[in-house]
Amino acid sequence: MDIRAPEDSPNTDAIDPSVSRRVRISKCLLDVGDDNVAIKSGKRLPGREFACEDITVTDCTFLHGHGMSIGSETAGGVRNVTVERLTLIGTENGLRIKSSRGKGGRVENIIYRDITMTNVSSAFTIVGYYPKVPKTDVAQPMTAETPAFRNLRFENITATCLKEAGSFVGLPESPLANVVLENVHITAQTGLTLRNAKGVRLNHVEVKVEQGPPFLIQDAEVEGLKASP
Repeated sequence: MDIRAPEDSPNTDAIDPSVSRRVRISKCLLDVGDDNVAIKSGKRLPGREFACEDITVTDCTFLHGHGMSIGSETAGGVRNVTVERLTLIGTENGLRIKSSRGKGGRVENIIYRDITMTNVSSAFTIVGYYPKVPKTDVAQPMTAETPAFRNLRFENITATCLKEAGSFVGLPESPLANVVLENVHITAQTGLTLRNAKGVRLNHVEVKVEQGPPFLIQDAEVEGLKASP
């Protein structure tokens, strides 16, 4: 399946699985002006712990667009998502999970593997803030409307980025938890931000940058950093 829209056309998502289960998106070429794929879980469903679950995106090519997204609608929760054998060329974002205070929901058990990104603005945007990450913040009380991301795995990923390598930024009161990057190789203008996160493990992770340090760590527990090239 091919889905196309002008690259400067707003609100032209290609495929948005919304409050759905057991979905497979395969062998698609998506060239649009907004999210190429966006998994959305905007409401809680009675009797279901997760409104979105068991979703696979495989063997697709993304051209213009905002990349492979989960959120920012996360209230109903998202789990058990596998994204594999993906090619992204010139997308604004690469792999993105986005939410914010007030939206709530858990995003967990997400696997990305065997992915190539070329000339994306940023390879990773995994953030508990949307639409913009503040430079500084303080913890707020945990509520039912506080989003939480955990058990995220990134394997066999290569990316060239026009801007930053990416951002993994949780909320101070709800840090990202259990994040694994394995066999990840990125070339970018600036480094990879890891902030408000715990249980981050790096295995054969290489970030080459034109300016600044390859890793920018703030309030994050990171294993394997010294072993990274």
